[in-house]
Formats: sequence, C-alpha cells, structure tokens
Amino acid sequence: MAIAACLLIVFVGSLCVESKYMVYNTSQGIVPGKLTVHLVPHTHDDVGWLKTIDQYYVGSNNTLQGACVQNVLDSLIPALLADKNRKFIYVEQAFFQRWWRDQSEAVQNIVKQLVSSGQLELINGGVCMHDEATAHYIDMIDQTTLGHRFIKEVFNVTPRIGWQIDPFGHSAVQAYLLGAEVGFDSLFFARIDYQDRAKRKDEKSLEVVWRGSKSLGSSAQIFTGVFPENYDPPNGFHFEVNDDSDSPIVQANITRTNHIMWTMGTDFKYQYAHTWFRNMDKLIHYVNQDGRVNALYSSPSIYTDAKYAENDAWPLKTNDFLPYADRVNAYWTGYFTSRPALKGYVRTMSGYYLAARQLEYFRGRSKMGPSTDGLADALAITQHHDALTGTEKQHVADDYAKRLAIGYKGAEELVAASLACMVKSASKSGCKNPMTTFLQCPLLNISYCPAAEIDLSFGKKLVVVVYNSLGWKREDVVRIPVINENVTVHDSSGTEVESQLLPLDNASLGIRNHHATAYVGKSPSATPRYWLSFTASVPPLGFRTYVISTAKRGAPTSATQTAYKLTASQSNTIEVGSGNLKLIYSANGQLKHYINRRSQVEASIEQSYSYYSSYDGSQDHEYFQASGAYVFRPNGTYPLKSEIPFTVLRGPLYDEVHQRINSWIYQITRVYKEKEHAEFEFTVGPIPVDDGIGKEIITQITTAMRSNKTFYTDSSGRDFIERIRDYRADWHLEVNQPVAGNYYPVNLGIYLKDESKELSILVDRSVGGSSIVDGQLELMLHRRLLRDDSRGVGEALNETVCVSDKCIGLTVRGKYYLRIDPLGEGAKWRRSFGQEIYSPFLLAFTEQDGDRWTNFKVPIFSGIDPSYSLPDNVAMITLQELEDGKVLLRLAHLYEIGEDKDLSVMSSVDLKRLFPNKKINKITEMSLSANQERGEMIRKRLVWKVEGSQNEEPKVLRGGPVDPIKQVVELAPMEIRTFIIETQLPD
Repeated sequence: MAIAACLLIVFVGSLCVESKYMVYNTSQGIVPGKLTVHLVPHTHDDVGWLKTIDQYYVGSNNTLQGACVQNVLDSLIPALLADKNRKFIYVEQAFFQRWWRDQSEAVQNIVKQLVSSGQLELINGGVCMHDEATAHYIDMIDQTTLGHRFIKEVFNVTPRIGWQIDPFGHSAVQAYLLGAEVGFDSLFFARIDYQDRAKRKDEKSLEVVWRGSKSLGSSAQIFTGVFPENYDPPNGFHFEVNDDSDSPIVQANITRTNHIMWTMGTDFKYQYAHTWFRNMDKLIHYVNQDGRVNALYSSPSIYTDAKYAENDAWPLKTNDFLPYADRVNAYWTGYFTSRPALKGYVRTMSGYYLAARQLEYFRGRSKMGPSTDGLADALAITQHHDALTGTEKQHVADDYAKRLAIGYKGAEELVAASLACMVKSASKSGCKNPMTTFLQCPLLNISYCPAAEIDLSFGKKLVVVVYNSLGWKREDVVRIPVINENVTVHDSSGTEVESQLLPLDNASLGIRNHHATAYVGKSPSATPRYWLSFTASVPPLGFRTYVISTAKRGAPTSATQTAYKLTASQSNTIEVGSGNLKLIYSANGQLKHYINRRSQVEASIEQSYSYYSSYDGSQDHEYFQASGAYVFRPNGTYPLKSEIPFTVLRGPLYDEVHQRINSWIYQITRVYKEKEHAEFEFTVGPIPVDDGIGKEIITQITTAMRSNKTFYTDSSGRDFIERIRDYRADWHLEVNQPVAGNYYPVNLGIYLKDESKELSILVDRSVGGSSIVDGQLELMLHRRLLRDDSRGVGEALNETVCVSDKCIGLTVRGKYYLRIDPLGEGAKWRRSFGQEIYSPFLLAFTEQDGDRWTNFKVPIFSGIDPSYSLPDNVAMITLQELEDGKVLLRLAHLYEIGEDKDLSVMSSVDLKRLFPNKKINKITEMSLSANQERGEMIRKRLVWKVEGSQNEEPKVLRGGPVDPIKQVVELAPMEIRTFIIETQLPD
C-alpha cells in the first residue's frame, strides 16, 4: 500500500474515536529496520512576490494573498513550548531578524532555548532563499554571510542544511560554494526538470552526492535530496485553517534506505501553528500505535544524520540542474532575462557595494556616520528567487528598486566622505571634518550626470577622482557628458592626458530627458552636448585624480564623423578600429569580418537583431501555456534589419559605429585602440505591442565556426559548464521546445569554439542565452509580454515608465562585449575583463578654483604596497571592516583547473603587502560565510560514499595553511578563501 494512503487511513480512523481529552505520544524516535517518515514542519516565506516584504510581514494587502509572517512566528513559539517533541525549521532571515528585534528580552530568551534544544532550527540561514540562475556568486555569498553571522552572534549556532526548495533550477555554484564551502552537510530542493524527476523516481536517484566543481571535486561535494514532487505535504495533510489546497500524493518510498521526508508546510503556513501541530500530534500517535510505519517529528538535520548512518553509497551528480521545465512546453527560461533593468540595477549596485566597503575600510568604520549597511540589506533582499528573477508583481519590483535606491544613498554618502578624507590625509585617524564635497553619477547609463555638466568657461575646474576596486593596476577609458567643447584633461601632476570629444547622440538625449524626469521628478536643467573621454590609469585598490578645465590652447580631439548611406553593394567596405582589432562593415551596414592583427585571428562574423513572438496559449488543449515572466515559449522568429544610414565616429581613443535598427532599437559599437574586444551598447524599447503580440528581443552573433552543437555558459558567474544543444547528460531529452529548452542563464559570459578559435561574449547583467545554430550565439536582451504564464504571479510582464501620468513601455540600455581568440586563449580575457565589467571605475566629482592642478594633499592613493598587485588569476571579492574592528577578507582564484595553460595554477597572495600600513596580529581562516573556523567546519563535515569507480578522481588541489610568520595565502584553481584578520597600527 502507498505510504501516504496507509497513513491517511490510520489518521482518518483516529478522527472517528470517541471525543475526549487526549495526551498524544509524540516522543517516537528512529526505529532501526522500520520504515520511518520524518515529518518536517516548515513554512516557505517569500521575501516579496505578490506582496512587498513589508506587506508580507505585517499581513496587509490580503486581497492579493492571505499571508502574515509576523503571525507565523508569533503563533509558532507557544506551539513549540506546548510539546518538547515538536520541531520546526525557519529559513528567511529577512523576516526572522525583523521579528526578533520586535520581541521582549523574555521572548528572546525562550527562542534561544528553543534553538539550543533543536526544537527550532534555523536552516539555510541567508537573508533570503536566493535565486541560483540569475544571481552572481558574490551576491550569493554576501547575503548568506549576513544571515549566518547574525545567527552565530545571537544563537552561537551554524546552519547545517541548505534548503533551496523553491528556486527554479539549481546551479553548480550552489552545490559546492554555497553548500559545501559554507559548511552544509546536505542540500534539499524541489524544482528539477519533469523529465529528470521521472527518471530519478524510477531509478531511486532523487538523492545523490552532488560534485558541482570539477576543480575542487570531492573536497566540495554535498549530499543532495530532491523532493518527489513539491515542498507541500502529501494530499490530505494540509492543516491550515480555511486551507483547501491540494498537493500531489507521495505514492511510495522512492528514495533509498528506510527514511523518507514529508515536508509539512508550504507558502506562508503556520499562521495558526496550533492547528498544524495538533493534527500532526494525532498522526504521529496513531500511526505509531498502528505499528506498520514509524512517524516522528523531525528536521532536515535529523533526516540527514539518519541517511548518513545507513553508510550507503549514493549516485554521483555533476554539473547543474538547469534549465527547469515543470511540464511539456513549459521551460522556465524566460526569467533569465525578465525585468532586465532591475537585473542591471542589482549588478551595478553589487559592484558598487564591493568598492564602497573597501573605501569604508580605508577610512575606518564609523558607528555614527553613513555606512554600507543599508545597501547590504537591500542587495541581500533582491537576491530572493522572486526578486532578481523578475517574477514578482510590478509594485513589488518597484519596492525592490526603491530599497536599492535608499541603500545606495547611504553608501554614496559613505563613499563621498571616505574619499574626502583620503584626499586630505592617508591616515585613518587624520580626518574628522573633510572639506571637500564629492558628487557621484548613478544615472550615467542614461547620460545624466549633473556633477559633470558644469560650465567651465569661467575658470572653474572639474576634478574627477577615479577609484579602482580591483587588485591590479588598471587602464580604462572614462566617459562623461560635458557642456563645453573647449576642454582639456590633466592628471594631478599637470600632465595633459589624451582625450576626445564625441557628440551626444539624439537617442541618448531622448532617453536622458524622459528618464531623468521619471527618476528625479524634474526635467534636467542643462543639456550636455558631448561625451568627453580620456584614459585613466589607476593603481590597485586605489584612486588617481584628473582635472578637466578650459583648454588654453587647442582642444581635445573631436571625433571625425562620417555617415554612410546603406547600399546594396557588397564591394565597398568600411574598416573600424585604429588598434589591433578591426571590424569590417559592408556598405549596407552589416558587420562582416573580425580581424585581430596581434593574434592573427580572422573570422567572418555577422551581428543582427530579431524577436521571438510570444506564444499566447490560445491553441493549447491539455495545458494552457503562454510565454510569461517565468516561462519562455516562442511562436516564431522575426528578423529586424536596419534600413537607416549608419554613422562612424573616429577618434584617437576609440571608434564608434551608430546604427538605428528601427524606431525602438539603437546600437553603438565601440572599438578601443588599446583593447582587443568590441563593445556593443544596445538601447531597446519601448517594445511595441499595439499588435496584441508580446515580443522577446534577441541579438545574434553568427560565424562560420563549426561548434558541433556545443557551447559554454557560466554558473552564477563562476565555473563554465558545457552545454550541448538538445541534450542532457542525465537523461534522454524529449525535445518539445527546441529554442526555450536550450536557453541557459548567462551571468558572466557565453562562448563556443571550434578546432582553431573561441568566440566569447561577456554581459553586464544576467540574461538568457544559447546557441541555437552551430557557430552562432544569441542573447535575449528584453521582453515585453501581454499574457500571464499561470505560475502564480497573475500579471503580464509589461513594464512601463510613467511621467506626468503618461506611461510608455520600458526602454533598456545595456552592454555586451565580444572577442575572438585562438583556441585555448579566450579564458584570459573572459576572466580578467569579466572582473572589470563587474567592478567598473567608481567616479567622484568636485569643483575647484585656483591655478593649482589639484588642491588635494593625496591625489594618488593605493591601499596596498605601491610595488605590489594581486596575481592575474586572483581577485579580492571582499575587504570589509566588521563591527568589532576586525577585517573580513575574501580572495578568489579566477580560473578552473585546465582552463588556461599559464593561469590555472596555484597562486599566492602576500598579506603583509596587502596590508602594508598595518601589523597583522592574527589570521583566522573561516568558512565561506565567515561563521565558523574552516578547520572546525572540515572536522565536522560528513564524508559521503559515492557509487562505483566514479569515486576515483585525481588529487584535488587546495591551498595550504597560512604560516603566521610568512603570512602568505595559497589559492588553488577555483578556490575561495575567507579570513578574519586582526590588525593594529605598527609600533
């Protein structure tokens, strides 16, 4: 008999006994040799989805969803106190910490006792249950760290279990980095492809050992359990008041060993916790009285320990669980791109937060002044799997953006104050009342920068401090809008810096005027006429000062401008680029050839735009399935070809190609003299939908390369995973969506290769991408849809921007970057330039009078030894002063094993030179989330057996212990090492 059916008969039978006061026996433990059902009471509380996080917490706006997290937690505590055998797990720290702050000391002490006894277990432990497809690994680490350190500080416990039950597919980075490397013993979730699930149920392979990193191998593997259906209880076991929901039934034990887990709860349940526990008390009592099956209150930790005690060997899983489809024609690959403006905003704020924390450290953390804490909280919340994904209602997306804006404001003040101190004095203690006021330009993406748009014709100077948050010296082109034409750029020593002027194009002006009004509530007071560009050379973790003033003789080189009329002739070509890289265009405006004179790479290449018509579900019979916020379901492809003359602008620093593809797509292609990649800046929108058809906009790069159905996409910005079109390594794929089913998330980049070359594209935010045709890569840039896809959000993905009650479709501006390398040489660019995309220069502006080039005592600064820089294969992803004055440091090796012949090797970082002005007293290596010493984490870790010869692997490389005298950190390929460092000023 099916387990659920057996227990249901016993349970229903118990309801028919004589009604009288009963004391139910809930003390049952594990009985060896008997089938044991682990009842795991839980609630899944989305940190925003149909309602905002505030509305969910207090229980307002219940016409959208009857949910009140405050009630869940209020109701839970007395229910647990009523019976010491009852257990509960809680996940979302965004809610828990808010509730905790509202409690009296007496209630807090009770909660501490419940946590200490194991009745209440805080698992997963992040601020939210983050997404795994569109989130960047640095953001995943940061939001997890925020939650884990709170739990450690308040309760002195470290979460053991990963509980990612609702994200829409699962990344390899989650398994090895946000699983094993944070000290988890197991990871559980619900959503995998329906075809994969069916095969695993048949083979009893829903539980596996997941080895997500080919570089770190078994040293970072984790026991992983996939639920048989969803994270709801079996049918008939929902106990919420007024709850008539229905869930799939668990038909039999389809896992290995005599232990199965029932997830007793779902979204926002236990608002009436007593009802749930009273019914589970009865269930446990009567099932155990019946004796055929053993039932008990349990938790994922108890369940994991029980599985481990069986000493079984488990199937091995590698790579990831992406993409996810829950049924035929329903691939959840649309959300890889949904709400691209929000995705871009989050990525921009993420890089800014990394830099701001560095500056906060260099200045010294202040309890009274501005801080990065608000931005940290906002970024953490937006990693939620219904936030960054773009699968929330519009008013909730607006709330996330508002939180980011508020958080940015505090960090912006911190950055300005830190720089004002640092240009005054290099000493942390030498600054109390900085005189310089720095302004920044968060809206540069819409060509709006009031701080730079000042009239310099009357002797004023514009001072630009350029901060580099990378650990190596960097040269890059700075572009800012200016009013004056006759301007020049000097460095802090008075040496003139080569610069160029380009006219501000009409497309940018239109976006600037409309969106600036939408964002700041008023029309811009000035209109810049030019882009001023110059090359900045900035030391590692440091800044350099540049001064823009009226030119006394001559002016910056104005780019020469040539407009080309489109013709049918293919004989005339236009060459763009004055350095090693040349792009060759035909007379009809089509990109035709890519030439790199240094590497000797030549390739035919085309770039184009198309859109997928969005399927509306009208022809479906069995299941309605439209394209929506989650699901991508195309209904035909429609090319978009430019019929408007294109313009080429040439200058000493870079060339530009301007193309108006149609009335709602504008593109600028840049080729920099000193760079060997092409930059494509796209402006897409408002997407027209007056024909009643939703549209999903793609760009395609087409070459003659023979890629044999194979391409590579990153996992959360970290490892690259091989993808093969129409193929899954774990099961025989039945292809029903040849486009949507081959889409994958792209956070860092996508590439393909043949026997001689590699074609790589890097992105500035999460997008969906694929290779639908050999030799071709495509990215989805924007989506505007008119149907809901029936996955709960109840709203079409139709974003608009409103000014004075007039709303138009959202316009998105972004960039992607393209390069072709000889085979085996592309990783150097993908990894190094990928860091530059994530961490762009931070610009701060101030005005200055007088004849001196700069009034700053410290016009150039580096936070590390001036003669030192990080190795080319290492990045500093965290430098943060903690509340107690200690320093949190994370160093990441950027390369996988075998990825590059020179850089996929052990590397080392000299901490003494990283902290040249400090004496390092103590170095403690921590888990990735910095909540326990790494040595203790390794000592406690469960070591799982893997089936068969697959358990044999080459020796895994890991960096050795840090010698307290030498203070040198070793990093093996793909290794991230986290330290708490205690320092003092030297004697």
